[in-house]
Amino acid sequence: QVQLVESGGGLVQAGGSLRLSCAASGGTLSSYVMGWFRQAPGKEREFVVAIAWSGGGPYYANSVKGRFTISRDNAKKTVHLQMNSLSPEDTAVYYCAAKTQSLESVEVADNYDYWGQGTQVTVSS
Repeated sequence: QVQLVESGGGLVQAGGSLRLSCAASGGTLSSYVMGWFRQAPGKEREFVVAIAWSGGGPYYANSVKGRFTISRDNAKKTVHLQMNSLSPEDTAVYYCAAKTQSLESVEVADNYDYWGQGTQVTVSS
């Protein structure tokens, strides 16, 4: 059983930056792929980026490519999401998720087995 805890959300002005973190515990993390998704009010959950603990990726959604950067700290079992040049369209609850080691269809939320509780990111104009 994998537990995921996100942190780092908040309120930021357009053009600003935030760094989200996802601390993982339990399970054999090296066998998992970690993903970030987001969900804005009234919208479906949207893929942001994915990376494998053991290598492979990252894979970014086009909407965030060049602005967001995912990184992992294997020793601390933590994945970070650095978000730059934020716009109001990035406002959403951001979720960390884990799926078994397969880099196929990383953009499909239903393929993920474990989810964090989410952290709110609000970008003001």
